[in-house]
Parts: sequence; C-alpha cells; structure tokens
Amino acid sequence: MKRLQKDALLLTVCLAQFMVILDISIVNVALPDIHSALGFSDSGLQWVVNAYTLTFAGFLMLAGRATDLLPRRQVFLVGVGLFAAASLGCALADGQGVLIGARAIQGAGAAVISAASLAIVTGSFEEGSERNRALGLWAAMGGIGGSAGALLGGALTQAFDWPAIFVINVPVGLAVLLAGRRLIPRHAAIAHGRKLDVPGAVLITGGLTAIVYGIVRTDTLGWGSLGVLAPLALGIVLLGLFALVEGKLAADPLIPLDVFKMPTLRAANLIVALLFAATFAMWYFISLYLQEVKGENALLAGVSFLPLTLLFFAGSATAPKLVARLGVRTTLGIGLALAMIGFLVLATLEPSSPYEVAILPGGMLVTLGAGWSMVPATIAAVKGVAPEQNGLASGVVNTSRMVGGTLGLAVLTTIATSHTNGLLAGGAGQLEALTGGYKVAFLIGAGLCLMGAIAAATLLRGGPEGVAEPVSQSA
Repeated sequence: MKRLQKDALLLTVCLAQFMVILDISIVNVALPDIHSALGFSDSGLQWVVNAYTLTFAGFLMLAGRATDLLPRRQVFLVGVGLFAAASLGCALADGQGVLIGARAIQGAGAAVISAASLAIVTGSFEEGSERNRALGLWAAMGGIGGSAGALLGGALTQAFDWPAIFVINVPVGLAVLLAGRRLIPRHAAIAHGRKLDVPGAVLITGGLTAIVYGIVRTDTLGWGSLGVLAPLALGIVLLGLFALVEGKLAADPLIPLDVFKMPTLRAANLIVALLFAATFAMWYFISLYLQEVKGENALLAGVSFLPLTLLFFAGSATAPKLVARLGVRTTLGIGLALAMIGFLVLATLEPSSPYEVAILPGGMLVTLGAGWSMVPATIAAVKGVAPEQNGLASGVVNTSRMVGGTLGLAVLTTIATSHTNGLLAGGAGQLEALTGGYKVAFLIGAGLCLMGAIAAATLLRGGPEGVAEPVSQSA
C-alpha cells in the first residue's frame, strides 16, 4: 500500500474514532434542552449519557474478537452504518424511550467502530515507527473527540437545537462509509477456521454491562444500595463464569486466557485504566467548575477547553518520536509525571481563581502528559501480539479505556459530592463547598497518575518484549 493511500486510510479510521468518542461528551451541554423537550425526570436524564457508555463498554470485547474472526473492512463498515442510522434515530426521537434506545444502539455501533479502527491500524502499519505514528494519531483523535464535545455541542445546540448534535453524525458517517469502502483493503478474516464463541460473548458482554450499569447507578443511589450492589455482584459472577468457559469449555474461546500471560499487555492495560479513570473525570469537573462556580455558559466553557485539546493533540503527535528515542517505559514515566503535576496544580483552585492561574496551566500539563502516556501504553498493549489476535488486543485496550473512565468518573463524583455535602453541613458557602469537592477529585487524579507511573516503572520491561523501540533517526 502506497504512503498516500495509507495516510488516507488512517485519516478515515481516525475520523470514525473521533466521531464515536465525541458522542460521549457532546450531549452534556444539550441535556437541559433535551430535558425540557422530552420531559425527562432529573434521574431519568442521566440515561441519555449512560445508555451510550453502557453498551459501548459492554460490547467492546465482542467487537474486538469479531475483527479477528470476520473481515475487518466488513466489520468496520457495518459499525459505521449502525452508528449513523442510530444517530439519525436519536435526532428524530419524539419520546424518552426512543431516544434512550437509539443511544444504546449508537453505543453498540461505537464499540464496533472503535475496536475495528484500532485493529485496522495495527494490521495496516508495520510494527515500529510507522505503526507508532499511526497509533499516535489514532489516540489523538479519541482524546480530541472527548474534549471537543463541550465546544461543538454548545455551538450546535445554541445555533440549531439539540437534535443537531446527532444529525452531524449522519453526513460524517456517510463520508467515512464511502471512504472506507474505497480505502480499506478487502482482506479475509485473520483467524481462519474459527467460530465466534457465543457463550463467551454473552458472558463477557453481560458481565461488563452489569458492572458498568452498577457503577453509573451510583449517581442516584449511592454505593451501598441494593440497586448498585446487585448488578455489581451479578457482573462479577458472570465474569467468573466467563473465565471458566474460556479456560475449560470453549473450543475456540473469545479471549484465549493465555494472552493475559503477556506481562506487557497486562501492565499496559492497567496503566490505560488508571490514566482514563483520572482524565475522564478531569474534563467533567473542569466543566462543572467553569459553569457552576465561575458562571460561564456552555459555549464559553467549551472554548476554554481549546488549549487543553491542542496540548493533548500535540502530546499524542509527538509521543511516537519520544518512544523511538527513549522507549515506552521512559516516555510513559514522563507523561504520567506531568499529568500528576497538572492534577496537583488543579487542586490549588479556589472559587476566585482566574482561569489562567489554575485551570489553564494545570489542565495543559495533564493533557500533554496524557498524550505522552496514552500512545506508548497503546503501543505496549498491541506490540508482539500475533496478527490473528490484533482485534482481541484492541478490544482489551479499548475496554480498559472505557471501563477505567466510567469507574473513575463514578467513584470521583461520589467522593467529590460527599466532600461537598460535608463542607455544606459545616457551614461553608455553596461555591466554596463545590470547589472543595473538585479539589479532592483532582488530588485523587494525581494519585491515580502516580500509581500508573509506578506500574510503568515496575511492570514494563525494556527488553525484546517490546516496550522500548529502537532509536530511529527518521522518526
């Protein structure tokens, strides 16, 4: 494949990845309008967001394995078509159930796109500097999609009303479909002669879905309630049964458990989960601080994220060069250390703090560090994996991102809310109490980054297993 054609292929799959990550956050600023238009209750409104993330996380492993057992071009195009059709269904929804159902289908399509796009990248670019560059751009698109949601959602909602945030996916999805049909090679399935492990697929999807469902329910029920503990317990049981089926019963397991014997893959996914547990929550709390404490509208808050988005892109774009010169472990250490320092700076904010004093420098350090961390962690997670298991490795790392981010947001939101309520009970003012809760969340984010740095230093090796790339003068 020629370089220009490879670049066009990379741009196509990265645009798809941008689109699906964008839809995690783009709805946030439109929620008040959706609330009024469709008559959601305060507790019901959260499912406009949760229905998407729930199915996204739950179907990632199944989607990842499907890219090994079926032609990746076909899987990718089906995912894009499903996502675009569900987006149109969201835009046309005239009732709560229709919107939530369409969002759930949209999340399933997003899981297929995310797993297939990463598998296409790892399968289309040679291991080394070429693949590292491609993974850097892929990771950057995901990060930019997540952080650009507030800005784009605010602009579209203000100009055209809330259905516009879903309509925008339709022309983008059609463009990706047309480009994908032209650019993605028609290769046969990589894992020949194998069948999809249906019992394993049901158990892993059900287990992850139950756990994520339990996590998101903490927003309204609290961690000790039956409505949270029951789905968490069910999820653990289902995952235990999944391990039994995969290890003892399945002829062609969905996830060969031997893959987790690779220490690099285990360590990389732990680091990804810790990183996204911190950074998903960061965007959420900064948005709340700017709007609820500083009084900015949604569009101005979105504009405030632009420097942070640019730094994440810059970090992701330059990370492959750092990996080529320093290796994965050192690059990860630098990135996670920067992110930790950034969270500590964010934890100094006060209700009167100007944007440029705490939010801007702290957020820029976090996003630069996250860009320098996500790329080498992804490289480590997929390096050395056999071609017929690229989709599996892609599904695992994407699941680590989604589950880590969802769990981190749920846990930190619960802790921040509890601390805020404690300050209010002690006589603190509303703005002071809110800021105090955010500060605690940022301190925990710093701790998560420190844990990731320790994992990188102690669990990743620099030998031939592939966490250190050779120096490339052309990188």
